[in-house]
Amino acid sequence: MRTLATLLLAAALTLIFGLVANEMSAGDTRAFDTAVLMSMRSQDNPRDPLGPPWFEEMARDVTSLGSNIVLTIITVGVAGFLALSRAPRAAAFLVVSVTSGAVVVQLLKDLFGRVRPDVVPHGLSELTRSFPSGHAALAALTYLTLGALIARVQTTGVLKSYALAMAIVLALLVGMSRVYLGRHWPTDVLAGWCLGCVWAIACWKIEARLQRTGQIERRITT
Repeated sequence: MRTLATLLLAAALTLIFGLVANEMSAGDTRAFDTAVLMSMRSQDNPRDPLGPPWFEEMARDVTSLGSNIVLTIITVGVAGFLALSRAPRAAAFLVVSVTSGAVVVQLLKDLFGRVRPDVVPHGLSELTRSFPSGHAALAALTYLTLGALIARVQTTGVLKSYALAMAIVLALLVGMSRVYLGRHWPTDVLAGWCLGCVWAIACWKIEARLQRTGQIERRITT
């Protein structure tokens, strides 16, 4: 039953990604995206996000949790821990999972070629295209993968749920910060969340199968 529910969730997220991508490509999301972005900006000064300066600074800190450098540091750090814990194949699988996800995100950005939001100033130049949001996708993929890794070594349902809940919260905060700062259209973030979650689910399933066949360590030892 749990496997079926997981597969249905992955299918639903894939469908949502496809629908959003189709509507975005046709230009039908422009009005929605613009309305959401402008709702988070001062009507007198679109350059200024709503809220006090400290809140905007906090949003910048949160958005960095989905940056390539931060996610790389976290991934390498956890992989190193796994390797030192006599789980080198699990470490390698983690690195491959995140790296492959990053490659797919970049390929999709190049494929869709959507420009960054032009209705509000977002302060910083961006080097990549807008759809899907790399921050949202890779934050979802990385944090959900790590959350599942932590959950597997816990013995109680409460701790397992807590680990996954924190992973979800981090992914949501990163994505929302991208829209608040004007660096992504809302549909970029929605698509990024869907893509990251689907990739994480696929990685979970592959890892579970490899663990059953003994190709990846089942337990972390120190």
